[in-house]
Amino acid sequence: MMLLYLVPSFAQRLPRLEVSSNNPHYLQTSKGKPFFWLGDTGWLLFSKLNREEAIQYLDDRAQKGFNVLQVMVLHELDVTNYDGRPALIDKDITKPNITRGSNPGNQLAYDYWDHMDFIITQAERRGIYMALVPIWGDIVKKGVVSTSQAAEYTTWLVKRYRSRSNIIWLNGGDVRGDQYTIIWDTIGRVIRKYDNQHLIAFHPFGRTSSSWWFQHAEWLDINEFQSGHQDYDQDKSEPAYGEDNWKYIRDDYSKLPIKPTLDGEPSYEAIPHGLHDGNQPYWTADDVRRYAYWSVFAGGCGFTYGHNAIMQMHKPEDANPAFSVREYWNEALNAPGAAQMQYLKKLILSKSFFDRIPDQSILVEPERLKHGYQAATRGEDYA
Repeated sequence: MMLLYLVPSFAQRLPRLEVSSNNPHYLQTSKGKPFFWLGDTGWLLFSKLNREEAIQYLDDRAQKGFNVLQVMVLHELDVTNYDGRPALIDKDITKPNITRGSNPGNQLAYDYWDHMDFIITQAERRGIYMALVPIWGDIVKKGVVSTSQAAEYTTWLVKRYRSRSNIIWLNGGDVRGDQYTIIWDTIGRVIRKYDNQHLIAFHPFGRTSSSWWFQHAEWLDINEFQSGHQDYDQDKSEPAYGEDNWKYIRDDYSKLPIKPTLDGEPSYEAIPHGLHDGNQPYWTADDVRRYAYWSVFAGGCGFTYGHNAIMQMHKPEDANPAFSVREYWNEALNAPGAAQMQYLKKLILSKSFFDRIPDQSILVEPERLKHGYQAATRGEDYA
């Protein structure tokens, strides 16, 4: 089968990102400039928003200082874009549904991948990197994708987008790395084989870290963990860190080889504790701020924010919205937590960057537990 690789011209190229050689706990641009990952969660951006809505979303996130968006490429094998154009032919992951032309006014020409191209280009113009999840974990867990199919599709996807300047590869997708490991390892190896210019991370299941399985994988550049959406009383899984997301950073920070790490999915703003019961309290801006500062002060290379309505791009026409969502995506753009994330980024970038370390020893008071915990960080000339 002949696959076409259509890459539009770029108006602007962003600097390549890399792990810092000065301090591999952190990220930098190829010119050595500090890069603080401030992510937003827009999982269904490619499939739910039209061109005008995507521009509205990207403009807002750029204005609020976000520089990374975590987005699914394929949520399901039957995924379509905003007006029903399927990404795949016959739900076959090895058959991207590519049409001739890319005119958005022509339904016979403007396909799912053209729309994805458009959004990536618009993000690039706004200084935003796209952390792309090639295959969401649920697809793999259903057993409908073989290792060879995953390799063929990933090869095509990487060749299509490897020349883009604003790509980060986000393997996995809310899944444990010890399940279907051969597929996740294959995807990682294929990405690295065909693209040695972009960073690769792995987005794991709730209350786990990619370091549990892939710390020594040559393809993995950045660890992500998902501290998840459960409160202290709800979290019964090992290691039962509950809301203490800083503990995942502490664990990853001490591992060798040294790799940057960050909380890629803390509790989303405006989502119920534990996700599934709308009668539970909802996580607030106070909570997401706490997770952000805790994890970054503990040594994180950044932080990814999320909002219940925006991660699923909830719209009035949605028949089955998830997780007891209470507002639409465009109403949630100005949620207080989203507006406040930029201050953490500004704080970290206002100080010397690569000499920053976590250091609890500088605290005078005894260490407190749970919500009373105080995280401390310092550089050579600040604390």
